[in-house]
Amino acid sequence: MTLDPAESGELPTTCSARGCGNPATWRLLWNNPKIHTPERRKTWLACDEHKQSLSDFLGARSFLREVEPF
Repeated sequence: MTLDPAESGELPTTCSARGCGNPATWRLLWNNPKIHTPERRKTWLACDEHKQSLSDFLGARSFLREVEPF
């Protein structure tokens, strides 16, 4: 869905939802406990419209750790 800014070297500023080009207003911090250390955080960005659906997607997999303003 999106690149982790720490890995890509670029800082995206648009929503990570597929096909959405809206400006990001939220950071969804997550990790996959099967492959990431507990302190590792990957980032998806979300606009107001997609914040809930992206949070639900990550939450259903127990990946979502934090949501904060972008």
